[in-house]
Amino acid sequence: MAQIFAAHSDTPPALLRLLFHDCFIQGCDASILLDDSNESTNRSAEKLAIPNQTLKGFDKVEKIKEELEKACPGVVSCADILVLATRDGIVLAGGPFYPVFTGRRDSNQSYFQEAMDDIPKPDGNITQTLGLFTLRGFNERETVSLLGGHSIGKISCEFIQGRLFNFSGTGQPDPSIASDFLDEMRRNCQDSGNSSNGTASPPMVSRAMSELTLGMTYYQGLSSSVSSGSAFDTHYYQSLLQGRGLLFSDQQLMAEEKTERLVRAYASDDGSTFQIDFARSMMKMRPSVS
Repeated sequence: MAQIFAAHSDTPPALLRLLFHDCFIQGCDASILLDDSNESTNRSAEKLAIPNQTLKGFDKVEKIKEELEKACPGVVSCADILVLATRDGIVLAGGPFYPVFTGRRDSNQSYFQEAMDDIPKPDGNITQTLGLFTLRGFNERETVSLLGGHSIGKISCEFIQGRLFNFSGTGQPDPSIASDFLDEMRRNCQDSGNSSNGTASPPMVSRAMSELTLGMTYYQGLSSSVSSGSAFDTHYYQSLLQGRGLLFSDQQLMAEEKTERLVRAYASDDGSTFQIDFARSMMKMRPSVS
């Protein structure tokens, strides 16, 4: 992982998102890596589900698998590789180390419809987000700490544009966004909608969009008055306190009393509490569901 990270510093957030999307559906079983055996007529692979079409990092898992197969063929599962590589990537990005148990088995089944229905949406409200995490055994504190993983990596414009140009189909921006921050986000993310009818394109419409380089980071979204690093720390929570959440679902953490208190606690901490809670929550990711 150290060699991969040295050449591709964007690998940790890519693997973290890939792992989360895998573990959230039927546990950490590498089903997200499976290809569709008959892609032209049967869309059954998880990776083809709309929430997964922008995932990256598949090539990094394949590279690690190839090297391991040379040393110990048929021993280490892809599920274990993804979990271990993600943990090591988080550490390289400045995040916490946490123990990882091995022995996971790779799934031979993919869950397209569950991925379509149950991956948390970037435009989900706080009730929807907490509900999906609760079904996976996470409480409010664990949910807020896991979402802190957004402190690393770039949020692609496709996930933001709806808030900027056509919030909830109104043809107007999200009224909760401060005007100065709205202008800043619009400068970074131009409207990709159809100018003839004034409607914005729906998010995550194709895998090709995953190649977009436009986007924003939470560190970039901070005002200049906040002193923070751009690595795995509390600047994500500081952004939410200022009403500068990039995703609607992230800013919604300030819409519920318990989650707001947690955001404030993490934002005022030196980062140690957040990292401890994040590590504990990552250790709760289920190996698989049987």
